[in-house]
Amino acid sequence: MKDRKRLRIRVYGIVQGVGFRPFISRLAAKYDIFGTVCNKGSYVEIFAQGTKVDAFVRSIREEAPPRSVILKIRTEALPLVEEIQSGDGSDANNGRFNIIDSEKDEGLVFVSPDIATCPDCERELFDPDNRRYLHPFINCTACGPRLTILDSMPYDRVRTSMGEFPMCPECEYEYTHASTRRYHAQPVCCNDCGPHLYMIGREERDHEAVRCARKIIRDGGIVAVKGIGGFHLCCDAKNSRAVERLRRLKYRPFKPFAVMMKDIETVRRECVIPDGAEKILTGPQKPIILLERRNITEPDAATELAEAVAPGNPNVGVMLPYAPVQMLLFRYPDGEPVTDCFIMTSGNPSGSPICMNDEEAEQYLSPMCDGILSNNRKIRIRADDSVMSFYKNQPYMIRRSRGYAPLPVIRTEESEHSVIGVGGELKNTFCLSKGDMHYLSPYIGDMADMRSVGALRAAVVRMERLLEIEPEAAACDLHPGYNTSEVARSLAKERGIPLIEVQHHYAHIVSCIAENGWDGEVIGVSFDGTGYGTDGTIWGGEFLRADRKSWQRLGSVMPFDHAGGDLASREGWRIAVSLLGPEMSDAMELGTAKDRAAVAFLIGNGVNTIKSTSAGRLFDAVSAILGLKQMNSFEGEMSMALEFAAEKAFREGREPAGYSGPLIRDGADGFFHLETTSLVRSLAERRQKGEEPEELALVFHRALAGMILEGCRKIRKDTGLEAVALSGGVFQNLLLLSLCEEALKADGFRVLRHSLVPPNDGGIAIGQAEAALVRMESPDAR
Repeated sequence: MKDRKRLRIRVYGIVQGVGFRPFISRLAAKYDIFGTVCNKGSYVEIFAQGTKVDAFVRSIREEAPPRSVILKIRTEALPLVEEIQSGDGSDANNGRFNIIDSEKDEGLVFVSPDIATCPDCERELFDPDNRRYLHPFINCTACGPRLTILDSMPYDRVRTSMGEFPMCPECEYEYTHASTRRYHAQPVCCNDCGPHLYMIGREERDHEAVRCARKIIRDGGIVAVKGIGGFHLCCDAKNSRAVERLRRLKYRPFKPFAVMMKDIETVRRECVIPDGAEKILTGPQKPIILLERRNITEPDAATELAEAVAPGNPNVGVMLPYAPVQMLLFRYPDGEPVTDCFIMTSGNPSGSPICMNDEEAEQYLSPMCDGILSNNRKIRIRADDSVMSFYKNQPYMIRRSRGYAPLPVIRTEESEHSVIGVGGELKNTFCLSKGDMHYLSPYIGDMADMRSVGALRAAVVRMERLLEIEPEAAACDLHPGYNTSEVARSLAKERGIPLIEVQHHYAHIVSCIAENGWDGEVIGVSFDGTGYGTDGTIWGGEFLRADRKSWQRLGSVMPFDHAGGDLASREGWRIAVSLLGPEMSDAMELGTAKDRAAVAFLIGNGVNTIKSTSAGRLFDAVSAILGLKQMNSFEGEMSMALEFAAEKAFREGREPAGYSGPLIRDGADGFFHLETTSLVRSLAERRQKGEEPEELALVFHRALAGMILEGCRKIRKDTGLEAVALSGGVFQNLLLLSLCEEALKADGFRVLRHSLVPPNDGGIAIGQAEAALVRMESPDAR
């Protein structure tokens, strides 16, 4: 037939362990395709011949299994071949199309993230007639643990922690027969052959262990629960006494707790779900999504969460059960009621990585709970829960981990080199890069704790083995005192590879460029709390001219004195004192008279004082001046209070008179400063006159967005650049992000922003790795 064609099709992405080859076989039958499909390790290879090959290729992407992730499809035209019947004729295509044995090929490796329990397995879990009834490790080809149980590639049972559990005959049949839902489901098991639950230090096992944990929660206690990638601390989120006790035990007075809700109906009762969010809440990733509490916009709404879940916060982080044991904690049929809302917060001491084995749980979590529900399936790599906001009906990642890591970000071109970006000191993730892929690791944590440093080193070794990447260079932050910088120096020395240092705010901008696949220059607006500047000062509110090869600093917020080191980072009123000066600080009674005198002494004598352009500290200072928060008990607390106050005024339509002062100040050398000090003093004066804090918080946000627009206008005038990249932790503030993006677009700018790569320090590893790859390819790059 004249219309026949033959293609070699290569499909790259998460196409192992998700039923992809059986899917291709069924699709071939639908389109009467002759050929084969084979797993090549780094991709699936399909030879397809027929008259409907183009429709077949389109359907591969459009109808792919829900747990697969197709990153790219490459096709190559081939000569026609004679169509010979093959096989025993028993498959869907009567021998015309065959699944053939896997062949390992050199190339990129794709490791699937852990996948939430699918609806079919959830139905079986609670079906008394199913042989996996109430089985706490139920899974199939479309769901279950992946990354966190994997030892090495290719993904096969013997190379996972499930290799310790021989399959019973029934499970082995399902595993080896393509007609079943568990064909090649590597973690497949059942009540007869899988791992077991138990309460550490107690006699309860399996179903008795579930009932014991439920009773502890029902009685107002706290249970540590081993999940897919580590332990959680769990209690009744509607029981104020239980939540407040957990706060005391975890030394976490105000930072919000994540809440796991029984089902989507419970989420609708408690929260407002924006368009697009429900699909992700109920989908295969099941991240924590920050949602507005319903009683914020509907004061009379019948919500039931304890206020102590997220004190003073209009939002709550919500996720649905994604592992069978969590579903059993909610719904086990023991005839005893249990709450439909659990606190489900990371099981770790403050600042350290999530606990992943019994030894760690007993040592660190026992003092915080009344029982530990564990199991004997080993976790190979930690994976905390992913956290995202929703912005303009799209995901806006805050912490990228379970369900998303290590899905890669695709580069615009392939590199012959491979590198590791070790990442930031806070919210650490690292990035392994090879070819045209950036693989961002699961969330590790803050590197001030040496346990986190150990977890980082261990995760690097494991991820290098899984992804078959041997970095030729190590990239890190410029800051000489960071533990991450020391890790990178050690890696470089041990392996005899170059160390490449990348300035912090440039890494933020390059991460945004890389996520958006942008090739040219941008105006980079990088606003965050702290980054080491090339002049030895603290940067944090920066305007850069940047591309993948080089950067130039063109402007910043107005510098101020940061007196008191880390103490000033925690106690934002100290920054306010330095911005306002003694007279106005005294009038506003910021801190005590003794404290203000101490700050004045430090600044006057240049003791423990450094110049700073930190946008994060600027937010802290305004929060203190407006009387919202005086200090941070966790990172970003003061800034969040300022954001929430502004959002309240915005939501209620309270629009006060705007800031009418200067916006930017040009320097003799062309470098400009935002007139942020003038803005802060104006706000202080207005507050002294009795204006409302919420309205002044909104004035601050609008004025800062106006200053950012004016700074970008100046750079456009001087350079002709019209693309703006917004990055840095300050842009987790969705009100500021929205005000900036709308103003910039209205003025004709192209705006690049983040989505699935965090704008905070959890995303800079990609920027470090991208900059390092470019520097290796172009030694003259800065």
